[in-house]
Amino acid sequence: MSQAQAVPVSPRKQLWLKWRFHLNILLILIPLGFMPKYFAEAKLFRGEAGLGANVINDIQVGPYTLDLAEMRDEPPRADGPAGHFKVFNASLCKACVNGVKAAYLRIGKPRSLRAAGTIFFGAPYNMGTSLPIPPRTKPDAQVWITLEGWDGSMHQASVPLAKASPATVAWLEKQGGKK
Repeated sequence: MSQAQAVPVSPRKQLWLKWRFHLNILLILIPLGFMPKYFAEAKLFRGEAGLGANVINDIQVGPYTLDLAEMRDEPPRADGPAGHFKVFNASLCKACVNGVKAAYLRIGKPRSLRAAGTIFFGAPYNMGTSLPIPPRTKPDAQVWITLEGWDGSMHQASVPLAKASPATVAWLEKQGGKK
């Protein structure tokens, strides 16, 4: 009978056999480096980390009060052909929850309820909306909050854009009225 001869192992295969364990450890450790950012984002979306940046507390809108904040302290993001958007969060007061049917946000005073702006969605204590930011918006513009009551009433209040989102005002000044 003949004996089987051992096939020589190529240097590349020897390198793979030697380092594959270490490469697998790297494949586990690299995603772990991104976990703190992921958990911070998850807390913000759940509302456990507050509303976001630049919180404006106790804005009086008719008989109701709400808190308004931008999600992140950064310039507006371009979302394709629709233009630039800024994400805002809001929270109604506990006494206001049963009286408010809908909440809207808009740059510039709305002409009617049909043009009230973008609607907030989510739970009353952590609502969110994506506000379109036209590039020709003036830095001294006002952000208008419209609350619609279950009785059909409409209440409005305004906040300076510079107070609601300083990063957006800086972006607008940098744009300089570009289209």
